[in-house]
Amino acid sequence: MDTNLKKTLTKNWFKILQDTLCNEIEEIENKKKIFISKAWQRNKHKDEGGGQFRIFENGKIFEKVGVNFSEVYGKFSREFRKNIPGADRNGNFWASGISVVMHMKNPHIPAMHFNTRYIFTSYGWFGGGMDVTPCFKDNKLKDWFHNELKKTCNRHNKNYYQKYKKWCDNYFYLPHRNEARGIGGIFFDYKDKNFNKDFEFVQDVGLSFKNIFREIINKKRKNAWKKKDKEIQYIKRGRYVEFNLLYDRGTKFGLKTGGNVDGILMSLPPIAKWK
Repeated sequence: MDTNLKKTLTKNWFKILQDTLCNEIEEIENKKKIFISKAWQRNKHKDEGGGQFRIFENGKIFEKVGVNFSEVYGKFSREFRKNIPGADRNGNFWASGISVVMHMKNPHIPAMHFNTRYIFTSYGWFGGGMDVTPCFKDNKLKDWFHNELKKTCNRHNKNYYQKYKKWCDNYFYLPHRNEARGIGGIFFDYKDKNFNKDFEFVQDVGLSFKNIFREIINKKRKNAWKKKDKEIQYIKRGRYVEFNLLYDRGTKFGLKTGGNVDGILMSLPPIAKWK
C-alpha cells in the first residue's frame, strides 16, 4: 500500500475516533458542546503539522478529560533520532495519533488512559494501549476489565493479550516507588508486520476503550463518597503525575518534537497532592 495512503487512513481514523469519544463523553454528561477545543501548530514559521486538543472540566462525572488528536512531521533532533526505530541520517518523521486521559469527580471511578498512534520514519508502525488507575481495590472490576481486553485481543491474535498485558505491567510502573500505576491494561509498540491487520486491531482497541470507559462509569457512578475518599484520590493522582512527567514515552516524544505543551500536559489532573 502507498505510504501516503497509509498516513491518510490512519490520520482520518484518529480524527473520527476523537469525535466518537467526545460524543460518548457528552452523552455520559448528558450535555452537548461541553469541550473547549484548541487547534495548534508544531511550528508557526513553517508547515510541520499540528493538531487539536479538546478539554472538558468540572462535569458531573468527569473532573477533567482531555481528547487530543495530532499529526506532526519534520525532523528529529540528532539527540532524539538515535532512539527512534528507522530514523535515518536526515531524521525525517511523520506521526499521527489520539490520546485520551480521564480524571473523575467520584473517587470510586478510576482514572483511565488510552492512546493509539502511527509513526513513519523509513518505515511505519503502530503503537498504543490503555490502562486503568483506581484509588480503591476492586478485584471484580479488575477481572472484568482484563476479560474485556482479552476478548478484544483474541479477535485478532490469541497471543496478543498476555504479551501486551505484560508489556503494560512493565511499562506503567514507578520504579522509584516500587509500585504499579494502576491495575494494568494492554500496551504495544512497533507493530509493523501487516498494515491492514495491525490497523484493524488499532481500530478495535479504540472502539473497545469507548465501551469499557462507559461501562466502568456506569458500574461506579452511583457509589457514595466522602471527603476522605477524595483525599485518597488526590494522593493517587500524585503518582499519576510522577509517572507521566518522569517516564511516559508520549510526554517525552511530544516535548522532544515540538508538540503543544498544553496538549501534551493535558494528562495531568486538575488537583493532586503529596504527603
